[in-house]
Amino acid sequence: MTIVLSLAIGSRAILPSAVLDALFSPTDGNIDQMVVRDLRVPRTVIGLLAGAALGMAGTVMQGVTRNPLADPGLLGVNAGASLFVVLGISVLGVTQPGGFVWFAFAGAAAATAAVYAIGSSGRGGATPIKLALSGAALTAVLTSIITLVLITDLDTLNLYRFWAVGSLVGRDLGTAAVVLPFLAVGAALALATTRSLNVLALGDDVARGLGQNLAHARATSALAIVLLCGAATALSGPLVFVGLVVPHLARRFSGSDYRWVLAYSVVLGPILLVAADIVGRLVAPPGELEAGLVVAFLGAPVLIAFARRSTVRAL
Repeated sequence: MTIVLSLAIGSRAILPSAVLDALFSPTDGNIDQMVVRDLRVPRTVIGLLAGAALGMAGTVMQGVTRNPLADPGLLGVNAGASLFVVLGISVLGVTQPGGFVWFAFAGAAAATAAVYAIGSSGRGGATPIKLALSGAALTAVLTSIITLVLITDLDTLNLYRFWAVGSLVGRDLGTAAVVLPFLAVGAALALATTRSLNVLALGDDVARGLGQNLAHARATSALAIVLLCGAATALSGPLVFVGLVVPHLARRFSGSDYRWVLAYSVVLGPILLVAADIVGRLVAPPGELEAGLVVAFLGAPVLIAFARRSTVRAL
């Protein structure tokens, strides 16, 4: 239903029958069908892929760090992707969203690798608290560098601010095809980590006692996070709240078993992101709000509600 609404709703309302004709029996020169095929299908596909990737990434992040507030920002993914996009615009003159893909992916991967390397150093290896602190520190440093570049280059700021709010517009199916292999490998790795995440949830000492290789489990999880977050950020920009809220929503249906949490996250992530994109088309006609802004607006009260309920139950 969400997919159908995404293809039918917008500044130009299109009947579901016309949507089906555009998909299965297109007619040359039909404006409605061109809108569906050339504009709405790509943004819907990108919303589905980015939502699924962020939902899975958030689940793995919260599991491996044992932090219910973990999201792509925690391990420096958003900051790394943003820095590389800023440098691509400022230094290399990249101007199109499709051209940001490789910069965003490389930045996300580099930042996550740096956080994991820093968090793994010293005694105890990559513990959840060390990963969280390393991510926060790196995010602060990279954000400062980004700000320094932007305040000295207004042209870069004008291009970057559109990408930074998180949008499904301006990308085509070619962009999705570029990142799809990385997303597929990341999803496979995420599925492979579910048993490890269930064991890690019991604590490091218990996990070791059960024969779990903590370093291997965290390295595999980190690689899954890099691929999933890099793909999602490259597709839609540094979206907030999707990776944070979706695992909490999934647990409402599935309980604490990460095999089911991940399965529900694959479904709920795309629904949340595509629904936010639909709402963004309706609230400010004839213009639109970016999906990232709508997700943040809707996600904050949901997260607050979860926090309040958890506090009451804990008491």
